[in-house]
Amino acid sequence: MGFFSWRTQDTDESIPNHYSGQEVFTVYMHDHLGNVWKEVNYDGYGEFGGKDFYELLAEMNGLKTRDEGIDLFFAKPAKAHLSPNLSRVKNWEYKNSSPKNCEFQGYFYHDPKSDDEKWGGW
Repeated sequence: MGFFSWRTQDTDESIPNHYSGQEVFTVYMHDHLGNVWKEVNYDGYGEFGGKDFYELLAEMNGLKTRDEGIDLFFAKPAKAHLSPNLSRVKNWEYKNSSPKNCEFQGYFYHDPKSDDEKWGGW
């Protein structure tokens, strides 16, 4: 299974997981009802403050399972839906937009001291 990661919607920063060797930071996940989950040590599998991103996405859209949330998030063509927000600040005003996926999956960051990336340049 691969990692899930996004970019914060307030600062556009990649959310690293604690396995990456990058410095982790606090991330807040928000729903459209004003609920907030705080994550201080992201593990890379989509859970923020004990709540799964895709499970919350499913709940916000009247679906039941995490798998349905994943399918909705990655649907081609994209389907209109409510999405959790991810930010570095707790006092974030919810916007009905999805966070961008992190191109590094929160783990596979380029090493500026080398031309190779982790795992042999994946």
